[in-house]
Amino acid sequence: MANPYAGEVALVLDGESHVLKLTLGALAELEGWLQADSLPALVERFEVGGFTARDVLALVCAGLRGGGWQGEPTDLAKAEIGGGPLEAARVAAQLLALSFRPPQ
Repeated sequence: MANPYAGEVALVLDGESHVLKLTLGALAELEGWLQADSLPALVERFEVGGFTARDVLALVCAGLRGGGWQGEPTDLAKAEIGGGPLEAARVAAQLLALSFRPPQ
């Protein structure tokens, strides 16, 4: 079960629930995959709705890997995501929001 207070989000992948979390290692992989100039620029793309399917795929994959999943982006591209692309985008946005929220 995902713990939002720990920055975790859940996603069903091929009928199995997984926990996503953006660890430092996952963020480094994400930067490499997207060749992002900065993480704030990536966050801004989601905030203004300027993200691409590639952004969602990479972000979800990084979160899955941060949660312990051993797959690659190509594995995720072939997987069935519970709720489809819209759910993947929602989970990606929620993952970013939880990971970069100011401390309470």
